[in-house]
Amino acid sequence: MTYNIHHCNPPSAGDRIDVEAIAKVINAEKPDFVALQEVDVNTERSGKGKNQARQLAALTGMNFYFSKAIDHQGGDYGVAVLSRYPILDSMRIALPIHPELKEENRTLAAVTVQLPNRKKIIFASTHLGLKEPNRVLQAETLLKHFQGTELPVILGGDFNATPDSKVIAYLDQYFVRTCSACGFTIPVENPDKTIDFIMYRKSDLLKGGDTRVINEKYASDHLPVVASFTIN
Repeated sequence: MTYNIHHCNPPSAGDRIDVEAIAKVINAEKPDFVALQEVDVNTERSGKGKNQARQLAALTGMNFYFSKAIDHQGGDYGVAVLSRYPILDSMRIALPIHPELKEENRTLAAVTVQLPNRKKIIFASTHLGLKEPNRVLQAETLLKHFQGTELPVILGGDFNATPDSKVIAYLDQYFVRTCSACGFTIPVENPDKTIDFIMYRKSDLLKGGDTRVINEKYASDHLPVVASFTIN
């Protein structure tokens, strides 16, 4: 699953933080992995001392890893991964922006896990920038990190880009999206844009398919995406 959780703030609920609503969506699907975006840790708006990645891990019975993108309201804000399996290793990648195109810093969270069949894979979550040249630069950066590994890689995220964009065309050279005609993921009411994807690095070991957009309109301002995989 990939899910931009809008810091667990349902858009129709004012300033309310509803971590349980996001957990309910995840528990209904029972995914093995979740790529989370817009995650708050110890911020004023979401509660000092509250780590949303840890909270969601506890509510879903999963393991977690959080990667900070920026300072926010006295705490941290970024992306995270939930894993049904123990996390063997984790990695934070800071994604760059062009100096002349300032915007919010971005990051990637990646974990290595061992599956019940003893095979290892990397699962990662990211949230790319708002400006297209920055998104392309960020995609180039994350690929440099993954090209050195022989392990299968699954990447989920909010790419802030539609299927016909430059950054998706670039990523398509190295990754396979789990859907070619992907469903709309934003806004939750009458969605008309696809910017949330699950993709995997081209590999003989890994094959993805059966992608669905979950029609859940309360918990976040994005619809979650779920895809299934087979590993040879």
